[in-house]
Amino acid sequence: MSYNLQIVSEQLDYRFLLLAHLICADSQIHSEEIKYLKDLGDRANISQQTLDEKDKILAQDSHHLTLDCIANRVSVGEQSEVMRQILAIAYADGYFAPSERAMINRLASIWNWSSIEIDRIIAEAKSLEDRVSNKKDNKSELSFAAKLFQNEQKSALSRAVIDMASKAAPEAIGKKVERLEREILLSGKEYDEAIKHCSKIAREDYQYAELAFKKTESTLKTLMLSLGEVILRIENKNSKAKTATEVAKQLEESKEQLNTQILKELEQVKESHQAKERALSYFTIAFMGRTKAGKSTLHSIITQEGWESIGVGKQRTTRFNRIYEWKNIRIIDTPGIGAADAGGRDDEEIAKSIVDEADVICYVVTNDSIQETEFKFLEQLKEKAKPLIILLNLKYNLRDSRRLQHFLKNPDKLFAKDGKSGIDGHINRIRRYANQHYANDYFDIVPVMLLAAQLSSESEHQKNKNKLYKASRIQDFLDSIRESLIKHGAIRRSQTFLGSTVGAIQQPDKWITQQKQVYQNFSNTLKSKQKTIREDIKKAQRDICESLEQEIAAIFQEVINSIPAFAENYWEADEHELNRAWKQNIKDIKLKKRIQLANEEAVNQFQVSIKETLEEVGKELQLVSQLNLSEFNLNAQDRFNWRDLIKFGGGAIAVLAAFIPLVFPIAIHIAIPLLGIGLNLISNLFTSKKEKRRKAVENISQSLREQINKQKDFISEKAHQNFAKYCRDILANINSYFSELTEGLDDISNQLEKAQSSLDATVNYLNSGYAKRIIDWTTEQYEPLTVENIKKIVTKVDRNFGHSITIKTKTKIELKKSLEEIKKVVQEDISIESY
Repeated sequence: MSYNLQIVSEQLDYRFLLLAHLICADSQIHSEEIKYLKDLGDRANISQQTLDEKDKILAQDSHHLTLDCIANRVSVGEQSEVMRQILAIAYADGYFAPSERAMINRLASIWNWSSIEIDRIIAEAKSLEDRVSNKKDNKSELSFAAKLFQNEQKSALSRAVIDMASKAAPEAIGKKVERLEREILLSGKEYDEAIKHCSKIAREDYQYAELAFKKTESTLKTLMLSLGEVILRIENKNSKAKTATEVAKQLEESKEQLNTQILKELEQVKESHQAKERALSYFTIAFMGRTKAGKSTLHSIITQEGWESIGVGKQRTTRFNRIYEWKNIRIIDTPGIGAADAGGRDDEEIAKSIVDEADVICYVVTNDSIQETEFKFLEQLKEKAKPLIILLNLKYNLRDSRRLQHFLKNPDKLFAKDGKSGIDGHINRIRRYANQHYANDYFDIVPVMLLAAQLSSESEHQKNKNKLYKASRIQDFLDSIRESLIKHGAIRRSQTFLGSTVGAIQQPDKWITQQKQVYQNFSNTLKSKQKTIREDIKKAQRDICESLEQEIAAIFQEVINSIPAFAENYWEADEHELNRAWKQNIKDIKLKKRIQLANEEAVNQFQVSIKETLEEVGKELQLVSQLNLSEFNLNAQDRFNWRDLIKFGGGAIAVLAAFIPLVFPIAIHIAIPLLGIGLNLISNLFTSKKEKRRKAVENISQSLREQINKQKDFISEKAHQNFAKYCRDILANINSYFSELTEGLDDISNQLEKAQSSLDATVNYLNSGYAKRIIDWTTEQYEPLTVENIKKIVTKVDRNFGHSITIKTKTKIELKKSLEEIKKVVQEDISIESY
């Protein structure tokens, strides 16, 4: 703040300044609101210093007092009365805007009001407004504002608010008709009938679109709830708690991000719908274009009101959408498009806020600077299928007296299309740039000289008033608007309430469709990677089993290799000594320990192999998910933590590995048969000692080899079985993790698909209604817009929103307008075919 608030605080009426902030809350300044605030200030004897501060707020002067600053200056004892003053004005026009509610919520927060308290006073105001509206013909009934202040000790400002709010009631405003100097635009029975028909169409179409909005709202809210149910189902599954919780946590993060976007999409659809409600009774024309293109001048020429009506007393860039209404027409002057600084970007957002409610956009450009960048904004108009008129404002310094005289001698020269200084090059460039960003050139380009029209209104040029006005060619523009109203008004209204509403619903529809595809792709990728892991595990199992068998065979071969020497050394030993010696031999070879180590090594190799597979799959999936989800700002690495999967898998491997030594039977206690005594007896009877030794050695060796080979086969088979079971457990563990994760993703995909189907049906519902209106307009007939009437004629509608529409009908339609005219008005390629 550039001045000391303490010095001026005693001289400012902060309650009145809060009313100024309310008027600015929806980023629109209505000409009637300005008059209202001025009259209110006069009636309540508001100080000049307060009025000056009010003007700064309306103009968004860089030094204006903020809402927070003003609210903090209102005493606790005044707050209740001030809130009622604000509500009386908020409801005065019959429409309590969401932005007005947001400002009231902000005040309640600053004043530490509870949500219950603020909801109560708003509900009270709404109830009173409804009751008064229903009894508006009862002259004895108190006005809404008077009822609202019934229990308050009313200040001078409150008494003025009561009086002014009564005068500003919708039915009173409706009787008040502002006349222009130039009523050519609005004169005659033809205009009155067209406006009446437009109003009828608008109300029917709004009610028809209301069902689409409610269906969209229900669809998006249901989607949020169904995503929550997915999480609960996973958490309640009878599976390993750790896995289910892990997957549920990941899906919970995903659900929260989805819900954030769904709420955003729902809010945008709501705003679009509410904007259309505000425009219900008026044919709305919005002036748009870059800063200093001439929008405010055009607004002043048509309305005969300039910035002086706001009270700032100086020309400046429009900071809010400025509205003028008369005879069911709204003219909206918007801030500049594409300003370079941060404030400019805010201005562009304010300008965009009225696109939904506009029936025609008049886009103003100048011949001194036609750049492609200023046409990029047309992409946003095309996204909402908004009809377009381009006004080419020819800049020529008529303030110079010599140039003015030169112009008046031959005013048509500046409008010549051919020649060195002709405007044909400008028009061609406009069409080229506009076609790139608007997708077609089905629009009028109207060249005018706004400065000439402005001079015609100035006192010093009254001598040439008519000549200047005619030379400005502003009448060509007014004729275009008149044509939009009288010839095309009905279809323009249907474009606003039906045709462009499709765009508002298609935005969440498109987003949901993309999301569904992302989750389907991710689930399919997971399933593919799960298959890869399964194949890798099986291959690792085969390779390691083969290696383990070879290792066990090698260990046992060493035992077998020790048999000849053992038999030679102990051929004369008795059974007891023989078995004792063999146990020692096995112990010396470390058979049991080496087999155990071989099994442990197999497990270790398997762990390393699986971890490498999981890590590689994790890296690939992170890359895939990041590529797929980048458009939606969903961080795949946060949502699907593959390191947790590896950690979990590794943990399971480690636990199972600890039990491996216990499950493998190391039964190497080979008993040597009672051969010693038999051999000795035989040797004594029949053979020499040498022969006895040979046969004993042979029998011992053969017996040991047979038993060792049996043990080798037994242990190899057991090792194979246990290792296979271990691998199956690991695979089952990983499969469980992946299956629950993919099941969650598939569930999300299914819920998104249901929502997509519902929104597709809603879009088709709107397109069918719009198609019926197009047919009625082209055949110059009228029927109430009902589903039954639509089905009698329209069979199918294929629409590439903003670009083309194909209408298939049950019978051949006799058009009373050419396809070229239809395309130019609808501003989409159109085809009407009997089905």
